[in-house]
Amino acid sequence: MYLIAGLGNPGIEYEKTRHNMGFQVIDKITKEKQVELKRKKFDGIYGEANIQGEKVIFLKPQTYMNLSGKSITQFVQFYKIPLEHVLVIYDDMDILPGTIKVRKQGGPGSHNGMKSVVQELHSEAFPRIRVGIGRVKEQEEVISYVIGHVEEEEWKVLEQGIELATKAVEEFLNHGIETTMNRYN
Repeated sequence: MYLIAGLGNPGIEYEKTRHNMGFQVIDKITKEKQVELKRKKFDGIYGEANIQGEKVIFLKPQTYMNLSGKSITQFVQFYKIPLEHVLVIYDDMDILPGTIKVRKQGGPGSHNGMKSVVQELHSEAFPRIRVGIGRVKEQEEVISYVIGHVEEEEWKVLEQGIELATKAVEEFLNHGIETTMNRYN
């Protein structure tokens, strides 16, 4: 069994923001796989699919970003999902827009959603895909940058990262984290 969790903030006002890259990837892959995200449980909305003979849960925590770990941990504990089968997807300012980084494990950095996930899981040993959103401009505050409006030209670049991350999720489910890192890093 696998849990693929995208981090973001619920609500229409956050839909096309830099901070919702995780949600965007989940939306894209579930649309491609014709999986409906209609079920509600453990502070999240989710859908299930059978891929390569494995049950896969696609999750969008509804706790708001800073408490994302609560929802993810409840799924992990209830379904007894091993951490190496928990893939978390989120935005990262240290990565160029339109690109991604895949890691087998690691710290949360300055990302509050990932801090919550690490804290709630009591571990850094789970794979993740970081979707690049680029650095905040000098005069702009970080919060305004990550949840602020994105111009159409920039959104086209961000969509390239969403596309890459969606393909990396496929690779992870079909071939594991090592192959995914080798192919996408």
